[in-house]
Amino acid sequence: MARAAGARGRAGWCGRRGRCGRCGRGALLAFAAWTAGWVLAAALLLRAHSGVLSERCTNEKSRRILAALCQDYRGGALAGDLCEDLCVAGKLLFQRCLHYDRGKKVLQADWRGRPVVLKSKEEAFSSFPPLSLLEEEAGEGGQDIPEAELLLMVAGEVKSALGLELSNSSLGPWWPGRRGPRWRGQLASLWALLQQEEYVYFSLLQDLSPHVLPVLGSCGHFYAVEFLTAGSPHHRALFPLDRVPGAPGGGQARAISDIALSFLDMVNHFDSDFSHRLHLCDIKPENFAIRSDFTVVAIDVDMAFFEPKMREILEQNCTDDEDCNFFDCFSRCDLRVNKCGAQRVNNNLQVICDKIFRHWFSAPLKSSAVSFQLQLQLQEAVQECADPGVPSGNARRDAPSVFWKLHRLLQATLRELQEAEK
Repeated sequence: MARAAGARGRAGWCGRRGRCGRCGRGALLAFAAWTAGWVLAAALLLRAHSGVLSERCTNEKSRRILAALCQDYRGGALAGDLCEDLCVAGKLLFQRCLHYDRGKKVLQADWRGRPVVLKSKEEAFSSFPPLSLLEEEAGEGGQDIPEAELLLMVAGEVKSALGLELSNSSLGPWWPGRRGPRWRGQLASLWALLQQEEYVYFSLLQDLSPHVLPVLGSCGHFYAVEFLTAGSPHHRALFPLDRVPGAPGGGQARAISDIALSFLDMVNHFDSDFSHRLHLCDIKPENFAIRSDFTVVAIDVDMAFFEPKMREILEQNCTDDEDCNFFDCFSRCDLRVNKCGAQRVNNNLQVICDKIFRHWFSAPLKSSAVSFQLQLQLQEAVQECADPGVPSGNARRDAPSVFWKLHRLLQATLRELQEAEK
């Protein structure tokens, strides 16, 4: 009502002074500012809930996508070690659509009796820019492309994906193999795969880490990985633990402690065992799965970055600290130069404590076998880890001490549970 009265007052003033044009311009500016505010709010909402724009995942469309893939394979446009099983022998069979998100397609299939997941960043092979060497090369099937030139192109694409410069001897996972009748299709397929950061990460880390899915094979722009049931906030324990052996309560408490220790192992591994720290910027149950031995596996690494690329992402213009938040990876704004710091101020452990461990350990474990004092210590350690309360942003400095405190308390929890079973 006050706003309406104010508008009437301004209209009367315009009438008395004969300056309605200026008043109209002011109204237009106010309307434009109001509209811009709503557009900004909508953009932020969509960024936080990107699934709003996700395409509907259907089995019918998924079958059409795979049919188009096989048509391209038969035409020689693409190749891969899974193409024969998928397109000819019928040993790689589509089961169901799992997920579509901003172009990314995730499908479940059965490969010779083994459940697998087929993934691609884009629906169609033609969506990926072609390899310029193939376009320029006049030789039949691309056979005349010099190996040194091809190595240079592959190394450049890997550097673009990872932010790392790798030696030629490290490029083995991405080499297309021997030259033969399908050499051109192999090169084109390799190039499409190299433009998918997640594929590059999985390929690089599969022999280096038990916490990353191995690539089982590929056909064109689709690659296959092991099928594991992802976590979900809808599970009471975040991950499906219905078949955990042992007594009710005690079996689940033991499983949660084992999984928590595996999360700690993964954090230590990603922080220390590669040439550069690996940052996870999208930590949520849906991006992890648990093997039968309780090993935590990262099944979605679209938002994982080695230190050099992480610094490049964080170092942006800013007006406050919120401008320096890249999903779960935070930096701080230097107001003297209006630039975000290149160094991340939180860490993987802190986010895992906040988004995973709090869910498990903020309340007493469902087992009377664990002493109240130990449960209280564990709750306090998780709180300290998730919210270190260091204004200067030295979470990385304090991470080792809280890491080993959590490790010790989880080991003690397992010992008490094992003692209770005797």
